[in-house]
Amino acid sequence: MSVTAKICGLSTPETLDAAIRGGASHVGLVFFPPSPRNVSRERAAQLAARVPGHVTRVGVFVDPDDALLEASIAAGGLQVLQLHSSSPARAVAIKARTGLEVWAAVAVKTRADLAAAGTFTGAADRILYDAKTPPGAVIPGGMGVRFDWSLLQGVRHNLPWALSGGLDPFNVAEAVATTGAAMVDVSSGVESAPGIKDAGRIAAFLAAVKQL
Repeated sequence: MSVTAKICGLSTPETLDAAIRGGASHVGLVFFPPSPRNVSRERAAQLAARVPGHVTRVGVFVDPDDALLEASIAAGGLQVLQLHSSSPARAVAIKARTGLEVWAAVAVKTRADLAAAGTFTGAADRILYDAKTPPGAVIPGGMGVRFDWSLLQGVRHNLPWALSGGLDPFNVAEAVATTGAAMVDVSSGVESAPGIKDAGRIAAFLAAVKQL
């Protein structure tokens, strides 16, 4: 099985280039000021200009308003919108307004949490299963938290999906073997500090994915 990878939360030309060079299928830019990975519109434009046509540009948002979406889409040349903490109705509205592919993040801690994915059928193009962050967390992801991957075994998925949450170069093979994920998404697992991507770790993660 061929597995694709998204490197999320990129903010520098050097690490973006490492992701592209390593074979990432998608690169993610975060548009959420509380996140240490947040990028300005100016930086987003600079980074987007470096992305070749075969790599998909994903914008990551937390319940965004229309003004933020429009400005970010224009700056980053976004092709996919990854939504955290947005309802299915809001996802439908955003998809209709922008005409772009929409991914809906579903936070997982227990098997019961997986049911939320079904509510996005017809509202989103892909589900991103991510680990539920601790209570009171300011950001909904990118904290290196993982969930019990075995929860996804035997699950019938109504939409294409990707796996996120606590992945790194050393456990991504186990994660894929356990869940059957065809796409993986990493952020903190390729960082030297929160928000600081490491080109070597990005290369190692993508090399590990290529071996799958």
